[in-house]
Amino acid sequence: MAKATIKRALISVSDKTGLVEFAQHLSNFGVRLLSTGGSARVLRDAGLAVQEVADYTGFPEMLDGRVKTLHPKIHGGLLGRRNVNAHRMAMEAHGISPIDLVVVNLYPFVETVVGGADFETCIENIDIGGPAMIRSAAKNHNDVVVLTDPADYETVMTVMTYTDGGTELSLRRKLAATAYAHTAAYDANIAAWFADQESDSFPAHVTATGDLAQTLRYGENPHQEAALYRTSPARRGVASAEQVQGKEMSYNNLNDTDAAFELVAEFDAPSVAIIKHANPCGVASADTVLDAYHKAHACDPVSAFGGIVALNRDLDGDTARAIAKIFVEVVIAPDADSDARAVFAEKKNLRLLLTGGLPDPTAPGQTIKTIAGGLLLQGRDNGRITRDDLKVVTKRRPTPTEIDDMLFAFKVCKHTKSNAIIYVREGAAVGIGAGQMSRVDSSRVAAQKSAEHLGTQNSVVASDAFFPFADGLVTAIEAGAVAVVQPGGSIRDEEVIAAADAAGVAMAFTGMRHFRH
Repeated sequence: MAKATIKRALISVSDKTGLVEFAQHLSNFGVRLLSTGGSARVLRDAGLAVQEVADYTGFPEMLDGRVKTLHPKIHGGLLGRRNVNAHRMAMEAHGISPIDLVVVNLYPFVETVVGGADFETCIENIDIGGPAMIRSAAKNHNDVVVLTDPADYETVMTVMTYTDGGTELSLRRKLAATAYAHTAAYDANIAAWFADQESDSFPAHVTATGDLAQTLRYGENPHQEAALYRTSPARRGVASAEQVQGKEMSYNNLNDTDAAFELVAEFDAPSVAIIKHANPCGVASADTVLDAYHKAHACDPVSAFGGIVALNRDLDGDTARAIAKIFVEVVIAPDADSDARAVFAEKKNLRLLLTGGLPDPTAPGQTIKTIAGGLLLQGRDNGRITRDDLKVVTKRRPTPTEIDDMLFAFKVCKHTKSNAIIYVREGAAVGIGAGQMSRVDSSRVAAQKSAEHLGTQNSVVASDAFFPFADGLVTAIEAGAVAVVQPGGSIRDEEVIAAADAAGVAMAFTGMRHFRH
């Protein structure tokens, strides 16, 4: 069963890329062509002899095209096992000819949904006959070749050439695996759409799908394998970005760059975020991205070395020159002008990613995390706090500038590993404490690191969760904080408020927590 000669092929595709060239190759080997609808017209227009499926089965297409290939002469031709005598006899008795090759790709369901089509149009773009043929052919891959991706045409043509019109079992098995993955992803996208239509965030069964974008050299560590898959429809960001230059992105590069770009997208003003090991080490907004970069870099210039720089505006030459003064792994921005590209071209290893836009931080969606024996799904943290959400709980009310810094700092908290403490002054982080086991330690770490650079005097401090005791707040006040923003909700809130009042510090509750683990 190593070699299977192709004598009859069934072609029914929505994506016509490379179709005529492939069909001509088949015809050159004497392969008889069966086809449907638009595919048949394209092949005939190219001068190829094609038999319509309806003529072959003796049964017309019907129900607005919903039924055309669902017929025993089609599926018997695909599923009949050539080396089983009973199968051959049954096929002969019922006038069923073997079909040795199926070329099928499916109705563009995802593209239809993304295009904003109404419910009924989306339903009509759910393919039925196509997946059925793919699955039949893939099951019988000992005898049948199944093609679902035009990118595989070239491989099949090459193998047919050196096997004189046949294919090898190893190739048929590989293509069968590709085919089942294709139909599984197709069905998973339909199931996810239906769940969304029914507002069912957590259906009884869930499947994550994605298309392989690239295999990576390794994962977080050299002994771990890794790959990048793109989901569809994709949010703007790292996975869909164009890499203009630089070395191949690593697993850690991708993870950190995603963290940086999601953070910087939170801000409306020109802003820059610098990330190291998935945590910010500098974030700032200003009138220009150049000024924002200088303010962000000043927060922790030591940690910024070898970090990721994300901008929420197009990269210009002056900002590129400022960034190029230190070693950074990745720069990501919506776009870059010719001057900026020329600057970075001098740094061959620096990775420049351009996304064409920003991810919407308020967009719905889900995150998935694996645990032993299962998956954890949750909605994306797309919560945001406005001025109207702030509840002032102290005797002193924050100034307008302090409120601006409260909102800024709380956004940074959302993208910093818990326990997170962020000191901010005039639209820039001046101290960042991340990932400590106690909130007091996060307050101290941030203040100690900041003392080496900008200092935390006269700053606003944000906490991603409530202060369970007054000690964390007192530590921040001792570091120079004059205003505080935190979720509130501790059983000791009154004790914490009293400590703020005793120090003459303004404090506001958000009512929203931003744990990030």
